[in-house]
Amino acid sequence: MDEGGPRVAQERTGTAGRGVVVVTGAGSGLGRAIAARLLDDGYAVVLAGRRRAALEETADGHPRAVVAEADVTRADSVRALFALVRERFGRVDVLVNNAGVFGPSAAVDAVSDEDWQSVLATNVTGSMYCAREAARLMKEQDPRGGRIINNGSVSAHVPRPSSVAYTVSKHAVSGLTASMNLDLRGHGIACTQIDVGNAATAMVSGFGAGAVQPDGSVRAEPVIDPAHVASTIAHVVSLPPEVSVPQVTVMAREMPYAGRG
Repeated sequence: MDEGGPRVAQERTGTAGRGVVVVTGAGSGLGRAIAARLLDDGYAVVLAGRRRAALEETADGHPRAVVAEADVTRADSVRALFALVRERFGRVDVLVNNAGVFGPSAAVDAVSDEDWQSVLATNVTGSMYCAREAARLMKEQDPRGGRIINNGSVSAHVPRPSSVAYTVSKHAVSGLTASMNLDLRGHGIACTQIDVGNAATAMVSGFGAGAVQPDGSVRAEPVIDPAHVASTIAHVVSLPPEVSVPQVTVMAREMPYAGRG
């Protein structure tokens, strides 16, 4: 990747369509499903992530897709990403802060320095860097305003066993979302935290075979199609700007959520 920021992998000729959306972590999983749905709905979507080939697979030659390599853990890379968005479109209507990692399975007395820093760098610092640059552009553009959607987790409410880094990071995302809703509402910017439980992505690929529960047992857990999460986000994005959805949870109906913690 070029030093200092994202690189457009392929020039696109499309217009802004219904609006301009930046999706981080768009190369796989939920990010890919969200980006594909918003492209289908008529938005121009900037697909941000670290792996060019994966982003190109998500774009699939779509005329409104712009592929940009970016590392959300680096402030200079995020600044360059939004400079690209400003140059290409002059505005951003929605940021979907989707990039995230689960990290290792480890309790507080077992997590390493490196793993702790890595999870927080992506899930918390990366989300803040992207939100900061999106908010700056949203406050300047005409008409001003927009939406920022942060990918939380049911772990923002109750943890899984041995998930201290991930759980702490998602609680921090809750604080980030609440603070942004307070600080940015006067600028026409609405913020949403979407808490997802067991969408069928690589991150939860082993849950169908069994996941450790708070009582120490191992239980298979149901999962849902990521398309349902993408549909929820598409609905929030489609709402008029005066409507705020501070928090929404989308989860498999029978996952053992109520008994965790």
